Amino acid sequence: MLFANEGSNKDLEKQIPQFVVQGNVISDTDGLPLPGVTVQVQGTSNGVVTDFDGNYEIEVAAPDAILQFSYVGFRTKEVPVNDRSTIDVVLEADVAQLDEVVVVGYGTQQKQDLTSAISVVQSEQIQKRQSTTVAESLQGLASGVNVRGGGQPGQEANIEIRGLKNLRNSNPLYVIDGLVTTANRDFNPNDIASIQILKDAAAAAIYGSRAANGVIIITTKSGRSGPMEVNVSSKVSLTEIPRYDLAGQEEFVRLNNMAYDNAGVPRQELNLDVNTDWQEEVFRTGLIQDHNVSFSGGGNNSSYFVSGNYFGNKGTVISTDFDRISFRVNTSGEKGIFSIGQNLALSNAVTNEIGAPEAMRGNPMIDVIRMFPTIPVYDESNPGGFGYGREGVANTFAANPVAIANIIDSESENFRIRGNVWSEIEPFSFLKYRLNVGYETSFDNYLYLRRAGSWTLNQPYEETFTNQNRAQSQTQLIENTLTFQEEFGKHRVTLLVGNTYQKDIYEQINGTKRNLLVNSNTGEYFDVLDLGDQAQVGGFRNEATLLSYLGRLEYNYDDRYLLNAVLRRDGSSRFSEENKWGNFPSISLGWRLSNESFFNVENINDLKLRASYGELGSGNIGEYEYLGFINTFGAIVLGEDQSIHPSATQVRLANSQLRWEVLKQTNIGLDLSMYNNKFGLTADYFVARTEDVLFGFPILLTTGNDGGNPISNAATVENRGFEFELSYRETRGDFEYNTSLNFTKLENELVTLGTGLNESIQGNTITRAGEPVGMWYVLQTDGLFQSEEEVQNYTNSDGSVIMPGAQPGDIRFKDVNDDGEITNEDKAVVGSPWPDFEMGWNASASYRGFDFSMNWIGSFGATVYNGYRSIVDRFDDDSNYRSGIQPWTPENPNTDFPRVVRASTLNARGDSDRWLEDGSFVRLKYIGVGYSLPQTTIDKIGMNSVRFSLSAQNVITITDYTGLDPEFSNGNIFQRGVDFGSFPNLQTYSIGLDLRF
Repeated sequence: MLFANEGSNKDLEKQIPQFVVQGNVISDTDGLPLPGVTVQVQGTSNGVVTDFDGNYEIEVAAPDAILQFSYVGFRTKEVPVNDRSTIDVVLEADVAQLDEVVVVGYGTQQKQDLTSAISVVQSEQIQKRQSTTVAESLQGLASGVNVRGGGQPGQEANIEIRGLKNLRNSNPLYVIDGLVTTANRDFNPNDIASIQILKDAAAAAIYGSRAANGVIIITTKSGRSGPMEVNVSSKVSLTEIPRYDLAGQEEFVRLNNMAYDNAGVPRQELNLDVNTDWQEEVFRTGLIQDHNVSFSGGGNNSSYFVSGNYFGNKGTVISTDFDRISFRVNTSGEKGIFSIGQNLALSNAVTNEIGAPEAMRGNPMIDVIRMFPTIPVYDESNPGGFGYGREGVANTFAANPVAIANIIDSESENFRIRGNVWSEIEPFSFLKYRLNVGYETSFDNYLYLRRAGSWTLNQPYEETFTNQNRAQSQTQLIENTLTFQEEFGKHRVTLLVGNTYQKDIYEQINGTKRNLLVNSNTGEYFDVLDLGDQAQVGGFRNEATLLSYLGRLEYNYDDRYLLNAVLRRDGSSRFSEENKWGNFPSISLGWRLSNESFFNVENINDLKLRASYGELGSGNIGEYEYLGFINTFGAIVLGEDQSIHPSATQVRLANSQLRWEVLKQTNIGLDLSMYNNKFGLTADYFVARTEDVLFGFPILLTTGNDGGNPISNAATVENRGFEFELSYRETRGDFEYNTSLNFTKLENELVTLGTGLNESIQGNTITRAGEPVGMWYVLQTDGLFQSEEEVQNYTNSDGSVIMPGAQPGDIRFKDVNDDGEITNEDKAVVGSPWPDFEMGWNASASYRGFDFSMNWIGSFGATVYNGYRSIVDRFDDDSNYRSGIQPWTPENPNTDFPRVVRASTLNARGDSDRWLEDGSFVRLKYIGVGYSLPQTTIDKIGMNSVRFSLSAQNVITITDYTGLDPEFSNGNIFQRGVDFGSFPNLQTYSIGLDLRF
């Protein structure tokens, strides 16, 4: 056994062969080099730091050594040397750490100090999806956030935060870079850096009266110090619309003849020479193009970000498309105690839609199922040359959507300027003043052109005409805030005070001309307003102002006890003088147990309990609702000579006592982080009660009211719910993965209806005090009569035959009140349109240059109304039919489909539970894979990063719902579960390329 002398250890180390490893370290988010990254040989004290350009050089003692790369805000990465002399590394941003600074409204907070319910969504999650608006991209990414959209070009999704807050279906407040605005279809989602969703009243209280439906704060991208970086991204997508399973010509003719025979009336003389597939004529493969380029960079005291975007969507329905061009410039700079910056966005969006005038509007999703396969697309014998119904041959009043697409032009164009300038002065380290001045204006042009021709049977003649309007909206915003922030030993205090002023102006002029002239060279109609007759003009102007004072106190003691208190006072011109002002306070508390001396749980890194209470107002009504509406166009005959004198009359009743509706919300929450922050849990329970809800319930016209239902502070609405978010992430060498699950359970209740009402019935729903809004209120079916004996034996307790006019094969309805007949009095509450719970599951993984991600969403327990089936399965009115149905006949009694009868409403009643279905579904909302070229390859072509991607959306849906799409949208609160011609979500297949250099 040999022993070495102590003095020989250094000599032995010198004898170990040393070789050099070098390389470059960059960020995965923007491809920029990372200076200051620690590069260390694992298990030793040997380490270096990357230079300004992200380069490093280090000596290692063994070819199997492992290099460890670590940097604040990024995940530590371990890379085996494996005899390599050059190792380039891409560090992945540590989302948990980067999220530590959260925008909360007029300031920021450390995530660990939050005492209210706030969800953070990163830009990468938003931008990997192909969507027109921000709201669409949020689906399934945060608990308590419900999003419903559709695939119509330019369609804006409905978004609801933590359930029903009132009866007006209002969207949340959007704040973009400090500007109170909207994130609608003319906003480019590719410019987003991060999104904060303020969900409870304590979080949103700083925005007062506008925050009752939640707040979505969007921060757009900015530059950073360093050389200019150019980012180019291009994505092209093919879209497919789901299709109905409809009867072809042969099956349609057989069923149609059966319905007429059962009714004992002569059959139609159907045109058997025609076999039109109306879906094939109206639907098409859509194409979306989304191209972006941005330039960013800056120096030590300034930064810039410039971006341009083109988004084009050729719709899946003929004559529909959407185009948007947008441009953004964000800059900032500082000098000593002064700093200044600006955010400017320009956009121009054009939307083409298909549709006829409102009185006879043609919805293509309905018309393709109402038109017969025996009707030709074109028919020269009809005005305009298009085919549609004909007496005795095709008894339908359906509209030909191809005719509408050719006869009607409907185009909206919006040019929007949105921006703000801010300046800060920080005379002391603890004191900062900020001025924010914002301005937004939109120039809106609308063109409606009606050519000669008809699209439906017995359509009255209408001359050609064009209706056009020009409108401008303006928002002016001035905000002043003063922030005091200081630490006193274990005490940390932040005090914010300020005031805001906002003015909104909307003005419009419109005109109509008829009997348009035709351009003899092109055959097209002139669409200018000076070529035509019967001129009509109109216009209006609306203004509203909001003046607010606000204050917020944040207190932190020893990172253990947290306090956040807010008070905002709002005054709105939408209310009368005596009710103009409202005060909206909130308070929230936090206790970080994990920082207590008695808390010693090995695997828990952070544990915090939260509780909050807040009040928010809402004045989401028209500008002049508290004033009476006067019609000055009247005339009256007076005097002996019976001369005509002008007159005026009040045409709409008004309520001068309108006041703020107030949302009172309590929230109890928990934040937990475990196993070196790999596992995270956020859970919240809340109760939200909205009092003095502003709503216009229908009143009788005999009151003299006209022009809409007058608004009153009528109802009280309450919703309560539970939500949680689970996340887990792991890194094993080059393999990294993370997954998250969010769950939301909500229950809403109309506590009181107000205005002396006991209930409100709209369509097939009823809203009663003590029950959820819009419950299904319909007749109940009870199978089919199989014989005349069953009809006669179906009696009430007095022995009266309940349905004496029924025949074998007809539907049996329940006589709920036992009065011996089927009437509206037999309707009952049979289900709810609100889901029991909703969820989202997100997962992603990466291995070397490959990455994968997917997003599933689910909704469970809602009962919905299938409007498609209520048309194709009714048979009393002519339309096409669902393929494969087996109606009751004496030869086929073992079926649940009633006998088909023309012109009989017995089996076609729209107010029965026959059309109600389970609307539960699970959907693969997004799935995508990507590949980034190795650093050694892109260095040769002068790039920072090159990534290719393939993705798909809405390709798998698991549901029992037989309509086109269980994820449909209906903006009517009381008709939430009605799917009647809703535009479905599309299957989307995308290929993308991202370049950074």
